[in-house]
Order: sequence, then C-alpha cells, then structure tokens
Amino acid sequence: MSETASWIGAEAQLPAVYEANQRKVRKGFWPKFRRVAARLPFAQDLAAAWFCAVDPATPLRVRATLFGALAYFVLPFDVVPDILAVVGFTDDASLLFAALTVVAAGIKPEHRKQAAEALATLDG
Repeated sequence: MSETASWIGAEAQLPAVYEANQRKVRKGFWPKFRRVAARLPFAQDLAAAWFCAVDPATPLRVRATLFGALAYFVLPFDVVPDILAVVGFTDDASLLFAALTVVAAGIKPEHRKQAAEALATLDG
C-alpha cells in the first residue's frame, strides 16, 4: 500500500486531486500572493502554509491538506469574490485557519521564518 493509501484508504481517488491542487498552487500561489499580500491580515500564515506544503520533509497528509487550502486561495472562482473590499478574503481565511488547525504540528519554525522573510522582500 502506498503512503497515500495508508492514510486515506485504497479506494479513494485523492491522489489525482492532490496532484491537481499541487499543480495549481505551484503555478498560481506567488503571483496572487504578491498582488494581495498587503491586504491580508493572515499573509504570514498563508506564506508559512506554502513553505510547509512544498517542503519534502513535510508528511504527505499535511502537504495534501495545505495544498487543498492553498488551491482554494489560488483559484479565481470563490464563494465570496476576492475583489469585494473587506469581506473578499474571509472565506479564504476561514478555510486556511481550519487547515492550519488540523495540521498545526506540521508547520515548523523554519516555515514561519521563510514566510517572514518572503513578506519582508515584498515590503522592501
């Protein structure tokens, strides 16, 4: 049984979803993040989630959870459109908060440090 199947069950189709989310996030995360980070009170958590998700040392369960949450952030179609002032990112923040709560132990201090450094480069 593969590592994926051991935590989701052999009958699940999740590996294809995981791969699709990973592709979307790797392609679209930084362009969207750069555009909107200044308006996001949760920007550092979002960046820490990215660094955790792309870290090969992160367990697959954690990576899959984070790629799912990050894919929702990246996708242009949203429950609450991101272009709406103030409330546009509330659904993104809620989903990210839920994902981070589930996988909190997977996000290491080095992921948070990388996130802080990434935000500092955007500011300066």
